[in-house]
Amino acid sequence: QVQLVESGGGSVQAGGSLRLSCAASGYIYSMYCMGWFRQAPGKEREGVGVIDTDGSTNYADSVKGRFTLSRDNAKDSLYLQMNSLKPEDTAMYYCARELRHGGSCASDFGFWGQGTQVTVSS
Repeated sequence: QVQLVESGGGSVQAGGSLRLSCAASGYIYSMYCMGWFRQAPGKEREGVGVIDTDGSTNYADSVKGRFTLSRDNAKDSLYLQMNSLKPEDTAMYYCARELRHGGSCASDFGFWGQGTQVTVSS
């Protein structure tokens, strides 16, 4: 039943901005921690940031100060505002839901979207 659909990816030059969206359905959205992850070709998937049910956030060091996670529980939506983009941000970006509510909002993400591509050129 759970479905996560990412959108908003594209190609930008270094220093540019993009805003990614994730539309969630099939569950009570407000009950679960959500996260953004990314995977570049030849590299392992890495966490970008997470946002808990109360709106608190945690970010990877590589994106702190540049990326902002937010959520709109009334719209069952998750967002990732990306500013000051760098070529190393190039990756497929995935929206994910914590597998079980009431967890730490740090691990155990068991549902994933199909991804949206972000490409940052020099």
